[in-house]
Amino acid sequence: MSDFMLPDIGEGIVECELVKWLVSEGDMIEEDQPVAEVMTDKALVEIPAPYRGRVSRLYYREGEIAKVHQPLFALVAEGGEQAETSDTPMSSKDEEELAGESAQEQAPPKEPARVVAASETGEEQSEDFILPDIGEGIVECEVVEWRIGEGDEIEEDQPVVDVMTDKAMVEITAPKAGRVTHRYYAKGESARVHSPLFAFVPRDRQEGVKPATSAAPPRHAPTVEPGEGEVTHAGVNLRRQRIPASPAVRRLVREHGLTLADIPGSGKDGRVLKADVLAYLERRPEPVRGAARPQQAETRREERARVEREREVRIEPIKGMQAVMARRMAEAASTIPHFTYGDEIDVTELLALRERLKDEAQAQGTRLTLMPFFMKAVALAVREFPILNSRINDEVTEIHYQPHCNIGMAVDGRGGLIVPNVKSVERLSLLEIAAEVARLTEAAREGRVGQADLKDGTISISNIGALGGTYASPIINAPEVAIVALGRVQRLPRFDDHGGVIERAIMTVSWAGDHRIIDGGTIARFCNRWKGYLESPQSMLLQMG
Repeated sequence: MSDFMLPDIGEGIVECELVKWLVSEGDMIEEDQPVAEVMTDKALVEIPAPYRGRVSRLYYREGEIAKVHQPLFALVAEGGEQAETSDTPMSSKDEEELAGESAQEQAPPKEPARVVAASETGEEQSEDFILPDIGEGIVECEVVEWRIGEGDEIEEDQPVVDVMTDKAMVEITAPKAGRVTHRYYAKGESARVHSPLFAFVPRDRQEGVKPATSAAPPRHAPTVEPGEGEVTHAGVNLRRQRIPASPAVRRLVREHGLTLADIPGSGKDGRVLKADVLAYLERRPEPVRGAARPQQAETRREERARVEREREVRIEPIKGMQAVMARRMAEAASTIPHFTYGDEIDVTELLALRERLKDEAQAQGTRLTLMPFFMKAVALAVREFPILNSRINDEVTEIHYQPHCNIGMAVDGRGGLIVPNVKSVERLSLLEIAAEVARLTEAAREGRVGQADLKDGTISISNIGALGGTYASPIINAPEVAIVALGRVQRLPRFDDHGGVIERAIMTVSWAGDHRIIDGGTIARFCNRWKGYLESPQSMLLQMG
């Protein structure tokens, strides 16, 4: 039996909330099978199994706070011997200090997260940091940038290296303080999950480390007695782990520009609770009359520094979903020859039909928008023009026609622009499509879109008109070969069959196609068929299975 250590999830996160277990104790699980969903202050993350085996113990209950580099669950490998486990229920929130002890009391013979290396430097034994599971079944990633060099001293939770998966940029942090002895990969190389990423000598194993009593306090850091914010190892004062607080509380602290260390925690072991932050905001101290002049001068200096900072250029790193979007859009724009095609659609009849149906849909618990009609019309038109729902292989020698129409929709979510997709639209009714659109939109805005909803899209719709745009030049969401941008609906004058001027609801649409396999005639004929369904929505009834 071995413990699966909760891996680094990136961006300096040291703990997360256990939202949902996807397995139970005693279950047999497969390699890469989703085991648990955890929530950080950024997004919902799915944790996969490292290998096939049987789950022998779950260390947390749903709703509890799990810590990075601590056991998340115990797993008996297939064919391995089962170790004895206690039938006593796991620790509750009030006994979470057991999570800090479990790494020693229940440590397996071989810890998957950090393995001691065989090589030694003198008498200093180095330790390999094993690249942890990053989630989503990823087995390797590209080393984008090393933040440290061999020989550098590092602190616990210090960013060490940025790696890029096929989904996002992930920041890997140091598990503990020490000195880097070896980097196993160069910038640009592919690092494999469960393989050594770098080696380091933990600080408490280093030779010749002077006691903290003979060293001057660190610059910009207050002097703290052991037991009041620091712990002592091998005669060296080391900074304790971050003040305990949930990801949601840390986000609240950042939003108000506060420092977690300034807020007294009323929870277990000084944990800062949401109520503590709100109480601190209410009683935030105001300048005291008659305060000492040096303090007043310090306040004035801080105010001047604040004013100077406001005049400076603000720099933010491009990371997370924004970094992924930047990379993918750059690749698509530079590798795919885009062919653009624009048209107008008279949606007067479509709006009228939606108005007649929306109350009935509402009675069934579904909000009916125009998007389900656009998606269904695309799926029907694809039957006649399947090349719009295809992919090209990497060598550009084959066209792969997809069996299902999985239509993506661009959503401005909490973590940035994402494109979840509705699966098998050709098989769904308008109400079923509407329910999926509502589910994906809400999940995107809350940062809870699952990886399955982001995969296997075949064609995309961008509803830029919802924000007021009329025209757009959309970039194809590779490996798809087509995308359409919907403009806003305008009430415009048009001529009827008798030459009279009437008011109609007009929407502009902008298509982009991969010109390697889609020519102007194909996309024009496809758009005409799609447009026909939308301008005469009752005609879709004849084609629905």
